[in-house]
Amino acid sequence: MSAQPAFSWRRLGAILIERGLISPEQLRLGFEEQALTGRRLGEIVVEEGWLTSLDLAVALAEQYRLPFVDLSGTQIDYDVATSLPEHLARRYQALPLRAVDEQTLFVVVADPTDVHSIDGLQLALQRKVELGVADQRDLDFAIRNAYRGEAEVEAEDAVIQQAEERDEIWNSATSVPAVKLVNNALGRCIEEGASDIHFEAEDDGIVVRARVDGVLREVMTIPKRLQNGVISRLKIMGTLDIAERRAPQDGRMFVKVAGEPVDLRIAVLPTTNGEQVVVRVLHREARGRGLADLGMDAATEATFVQAVSQPHGAIIACGPTGSGKTTTLYTALHLLNHPGRALMTIEDPVEYQLRGVAQIEVLPKGGLTFARGLRTILRSDPDVLLVGEVRDEETARIAIQAAMTGHLVLTSLHSQNTASSIERLKDMGVEPSLLSAAINCIIAQRLARRLCLDCRQPYTPSQEELEELEIDGGPVPTLYEPVGCARCSRTGYKGRIALYEIMPMRGQLRSLVRASADEIQAAAVQGGMRTLKQDGNRLVIEGIASLGEIRRITGDDLT
Repeated sequence: MSAQPAFSWRRLGAILIERGLISPEQLRLGFEEQALTGRRLGEIVVEEGWLTSLDLAVALAEQYRLPFVDLSGTQIDYDVATSLPEHLARRYQALPLRAVDEQTLFVVVADPTDVHSIDGLQLALQRKVELGVADQRDLDFAIRNAYRGEAEVEAEDAVIQQAEERDEIWNSATSVPAVKLVNNALGRCIEEGASDIHFEAEDDGIVVRARVDGVLREVMTIPKRLQNGVISRLKIMGTLDIAERRAPQDGRMFVKVAGEPVDLRIAVLPTTNGEQVVVRVLHREARGRGLADLGMDAATEATFVQAVSQPHGAIIACGPTGSGKTTTLYTALHLLNHPGRALMTIEDPVEYQLRGVAQIEVLPKGGLTFARGLRTILRSDPDVLLVGEVRDEETARIAIQAAMTGHLVLTSLHSQNTASSIERLKDMGVEPSLLSAAINCIIAQRLARRLCLDCRQPYTPSQEELEELEIDGGPVPTLYEPVGCARCSRTGYKGRIALYEIMPMRGQLRSLVRASADEIQAAAVQGGMRTLKQDGNRLVIEGIASLGEIRRITGDDLT
């Protein structure tokens, strides 16, 4: 079959009008723009927002009598797909899907009208081409997956002693299969947005799982015969002892993925099935986040800004590991960072690098602990200091005292909600009178997965759900539930957003620091504080999150 599309027996505009996708007036405006710019009509109507790229793909398939291919539900043979070099796939916006016969490949394109690109495809593949039409966005996603690049490893190989017992380990770790598997696994997981990558030893090999948007998902499996080589390769990259297999080890390495430098922290733990490796992903460059990126509502944002604007005092972000505390504190640093202030941080580890901020990383083995580093920082004339985490009584006392002596202190704490943070600090031995005087506000937070906007499904809530959302009377909102598509890796979710519970320490609350956490929480709510669950309900009503996800995050899973 020729690579040329079939004869265009119907005009695209007529098809779009017939399908009710655009109005005659929009078609007229599209033709006028086409006459002025020479651009294709389909490109114009999509750019104007009159129809979606999916609508256009279906219409083009009908116009040229070609099959429409829904890539979100199509199995792709990646060996066939990568027979076309990546730069040509991106240039021609095309992807081979399968072999029709020995001389012919079936290739999907976004624009069957581009005959020059189709001729180029046939020439590059050295085979005949049968065409199908796919949605532009689905095609972009499929191309990214097909050509997911290897991580460019920058870690220097550890210096290995030439002892005989290490020769076999070294050879397996530096073999081509082990190196390629590790690079591909790291590159794929990091590009998918993983915060942690687990290499888990099982009876039949290694299961690689990535934590994306706070939830682990299986990425790939590695055969048992390559297990030792892959684990040893990771240890070499982290400059760890490859001969030591009975004791836990910690290391770090740097890689580049899509040109972005990434800091990886490695933890190796012996298990009954062999060594398990967990890689923590830390992006070295600061991600510039403004207040809008946090997703706070107007009232919460105003309270946050007011607390950060104080000349001194403590701002405490609390929540479990991976709840976004560091992001919130760094947003505060961005707000405060200007030449008139001296900003310093002490962290474990330094997760983001900020220009204009002196950042210190703790090194317990070398004697640089949070408490010791904090004392030195306080002698270095800071205006604002960030303490990565309050873990012990000594650090807590120094941080709170610093907040009382003219410094603005930003820190994090592991506790469940705002009120329990006060209880936690009291348990650490900090005097309630100091807490009452020093704390500006406490912020509790969680991260919930955002619904994928491309596949979320609307539904009418039940009476029980309306009661849970505290909706009593008025119009019934449309809620959404996850479905799953190619753009969200079939999960129904894409990205995350924070839930906030912010408690400014003022008025009656300052006098209640000696009370129980339940009493403090009740007083804060009575004073107008919105709880984590209530903020999550707001996201559900706005169509950003699902009710099931909010239940999961806040511990109120009723299913």
